[in-house]
Amino acid sequence: MKRFSKLVSVVAASAMVMSMMTGCGSDKTASNGGDSAGNGAATFKIGGIGPITGGAAIYGTNVQNAAQIAVDEINAAGGVNGYKLELNFQDDEHDPEKAVNAYNVLKDWGAQMLMGTVTSGPCIAVSEKTKEDNMFQITPSGSAVECVQYDNCFRVCFSDPNQGAASAKYISDNNLATKIAIIYDSSDVYSSGIMESFVGGAATYNLNVVATEAFTADSKTDFSVQLQKAKDAGADMVFLPIYYQESSLILTQANAMGYAPTFFSCDGMDGILGVDNFDTKLAEGVMLLTPFAADAQDDLTVKFVTTYKEKFNDTPNQFAADAYDAIYIIKAAIEKSGVTPDMSVSDICEKMKAAMLELDIEGLTTVGTGAGMTWGADGEVNKEPKAVKIVNGAYTGMD
Repeated sequence: MKRFSKLVSVVAASAMVMSMMTGCGSDKTASNGGDSAGNGAATFKIGGIGPITGGAAIYGTNVQNAAQIAVDEINAAGGVNGYKLELNFQDDEHDPEKAVNAYNVLKDWGAQMLMGTVTSGPCIAVSEKTKEDNMFQITPSGSAVECVQYDNCFRVCFSDPNQGAASAKYISDNNLATKIAIIYDSSDVYSSGIMESFVGGAATYNLNVVATEAFTADSKTDFSVQLQKAKDAGADMVFLPIYYQESSLILTQANAMGYAPTFFSCDGMDGILGVDNFDTKLAEGVMLLTPFAADAQDDLTVKFVTTYKEKFNDTPNQFAADAYDAIYIIKAAIEKSGVTPDMSVSDICEKMKAAMLELDIEGLTTVGTGAGMTWGADGEVNKEPKAVKIVNGAYTGMD
């Protein structure tokens, strides 16, 4: 599959992440406010923001956990240019106002750069503040276009338009459907953005979209009408650019009405296997565009998954992989730029955002694609998309 040039963005030069990773579990790094190096100014302070309580907690918890693993590994290996990293992760409950409050807490703590936020709405709100302060920001998973609208902001994941267009191309390239229905949340920027770009991509690749059905945040428990319209239209695939909570209800209700199309989704579906009281057998065969499969057998993925399971007794998802990569991207940008902890937040940002344009990083979300991650001045990542399929209750990588 070809690399998406502007289905993301850009740039080149430096460092295989695997060479940076030697050892885990440093006991010198605290995740919430302690001095990880024990020596004040000799520490880079990284703020993190995401939902670790509430309905989207599975995303933020994975991001927090994986980011801490990366910080611990880097510190155990000697830090970055001789300096240690310290991570302070704050809960925003997937709420923009609370995300801004969390950012203010991190500023008071002395954060010098931000890894976050995790979800799009809060990320957009916080980016207004990091722009004012000229603080370097990289979001692991904030996918709305506006998350990186300013030149101090970058992202690890694909943008919403890129996810939609990439999904359409993947379905076309692999001849996965003849008639496609779309069910999306018209009240959500993530869902609407992906839907719109998918429709455009479907036209480009001559996919036959036979139904486009919306719901809103006020009507996201009964999907019988949308499913019936998809079924009546003869759709053999239903594209779900939505989050896993609503997806689990749709799969359950489709099964109850005897409708068994192929379901295809994006990164918001990641988490469906952990929904309380959901029969995971109903997710068998579901496909989603996501850059990480926990069952992959490459050395980097095996090492990360093993460490994550040992520390947190759980299997990491794609959001975890994005966050792990984000910390190593920060490491590479610090190394490339030569910044030091005694510099101002603004000076650090100016040098790091310039360094980002010279990086080419291989990480968890690119392993096996034959290409790394690069960035342009627009903050968008340029990397190869990947897809997974749920088989026997586990995410399995697809060719």
